[in-house]
Amino acid sequence: MAAVPPRVTPRARTVLALCVLGVLCGSDYARTQAAPRRIISLIPATTEMLFDMGVSDRIVGVGTFDRFPAEVSRFPRVGGLLDPNVERILSLKPDLVIVYDTQTDLIAQLGRAGLQMFRYRHQGLPDIVQTMRALGTRIGVSKEAEAAAGRIEARLADVRRRVEGRARPRTLLIFGREPGSLRRIEASGGYGFLHDLLELAGGNDVLSDLRRQSVEMSTEMVLARAPEVIIELQYGDSPRRQQIDSELRVWDALPSVPAVRSKQVHLLVGDEFVVPGPRIVQAAERFARVLHPGAFK
Repeated sequence: MAAVPPRVTPRARTVLALCVLGVLCGSDYARTQAAPRRIISLIPATTEMLFDMGVSDRIVGVGTFDRFPAEVSRFPRVGGLLDPNVERILSLKPDLVIVYDTQTDLIAQLGRAGLQMFRYRHQGLPDIVQTMRALGTRIGVSKEAEAAAGRIEARLADVRRRVEGRARPRTLLIFGREPGSLRRIEASGGYGFLHDLLELAGGNDVLSDLRRQSVEMSTEMVLARAPEVIIELQYGDSPRRQQIDSELRVWDALPSVPAVRSKQVHLLVGDEFVVPGPRIVQAAERFARVLHPGAFK
């Protein structure tokens, strides 16, 4: 006689659905049962998050472009966004690899090797703390991640409070151009964390209507947008004062631009402007000090 299947009540059906969802999405219970102990991070932002959450002792490999904190220099390098070294990654025997969501080939290769991954996506400023919280949950340190994210939110809120109610200068934010010239200007458009930071720090982005992270500008376009403040960003090793002054003088070729006419062209140097991690609060404060120096007296 065939067995009669048990009756599934609506409540049991709901519990079953939640359990399945937990398996598909990775429930906190499953994650805490097997918290990763050997983590590779190919992404500077998530490496800095791991340090900020106090789990740097779990890191066994980092990306090519990790520079902060100084302790990252002791870890093996495993490539970056465009050149991940799969053999090197596998040799380090990780139980979690943090990868860019766009690294489809790498994701496929690591998946075939049976490795667990955390797929990193980033778009705007709010994504930074959301990523930190999600990563903390994934590796079993939710409380530490929440505390770290809270510190970032508190400092950003302080910057926002300081500049609140002040006139917002029309600002052009540039993150690349040919050295010594005004050719191939790359500026921040009205989308992404740099745009969000600029707005939070009390600037009015002159390219806010262009919903792109990067906008290639001509000098004619700079003239048409007429920024009152120009902020340029440089990364990597700090240039000498003489080099900074030389680059700022390049803008003298556009004397009719309000920012040039009023000597409100600034060059800021630091990796915190390109790494959307915990140091983003420093970037926000530096923007705000340029735009509203009186708010920090």
